[in-house]
Amino acid sequence: MKAIVIHAYGGPDVLKFEDVPDPVPGNGEVLVKTAATSVNPIDYKIRAGAIKSYVTLPAVLGRDVSGIVAALGVGVTKFKVGDKVFAAVSRTYAALCVVKETDLARIPNGLDIEQAAALPTVTLTGAQLATLALSQSPKGSVLVAGAAGSVGRSAVFTAKEKGATVYAGVRASQKAEAARIGADFVVALDDEEAVRNLKPLDAVADAVNGKTAQLLIGKVKPGGVFASVVGQPANAAAHPEVAAKAMQVHPDVEMLVHMAEAVRDGKLAIPIRGKFPLSEAGKAQAAAEQGGGGKILLLA
Repeated sequence: MKAIVIHAYGGPDVLKFEDVPDPVPGNGEVLVKTAATSVNPIDYKIRAGAIKSYVTLPAVLGRDVSGIVAALGVGVTKFKVGDKVFAAVSRTYAALCVVKETDLARIPNGLDIEQAAALPTVTLTGAQLATLALSQSPKGSVLVAGAAGSVGRSAVFTAKEKGATVYAGVRASQKAEAARIGADFVVALDDEEAVRNLKPLDAVADAVNGKTAQLLIGKVKPGGVFASVVGQPANAAAHPEVAAKAMQVHPDVEMLVHMAEAVRDGKLAIPIRGKFPLSEAGKAQAAAEQGGGGKILLLA
């Protein structure tokens, strides 16, 4: 099969479109013929060598897949060949990938198979981030930092479903866009006066880190939670009264289907910014690294 392989760390040019052996599903595994995958920040961070512990070179990157069931491993009972499926799994920049049956979900009826590839990592990350942030006060107040991004949008949606009062933390230039994502209030995080004027919060769900996170942890009430998917603020130790919690996404089929149904039904928007053939993964990652809203897909 064809896949995108890195043999060394570096820029987008290290992504090579090559022939590699077809994967074979083992016990309890499903072989998926890839329709699409998506570009996530972790992909280009790994490619650049910023997170070397995740892979052994040569490596196939990728964290999302949507496609068609091509073959079943021994013991698989929940799926059949031809099913339309999606999942958060590794090694998805490839024409075929193997997924554990327990991590695989059917694409909800009415959801486009390519669009489904944009959802697993970002919607699960956002939903699990919001859940962790609100673990002490499910209906409390929470600020989602980076709310205009795909993870942030998912966190806002989940927090509102839980009954929380939600502040969408964005750049000032994103305030008009953020007003449409369902939060109760919008805060410009690059306006230090606006941050200083925030009322004390029960929680922060952080997808930004940096100086912004260092300011926001100081706005969390004693006993509150600062949850982050991008690492603790550098000054977390100065706020021992706040529970600073790191979040790492994990597969959750029920949650994934729920979030995908929300996208299908128009309750949650995960914009698609562009689509590239798999062979042009380098161009796709370069576009993603330039920033801007919306997911970028790779079509196999």
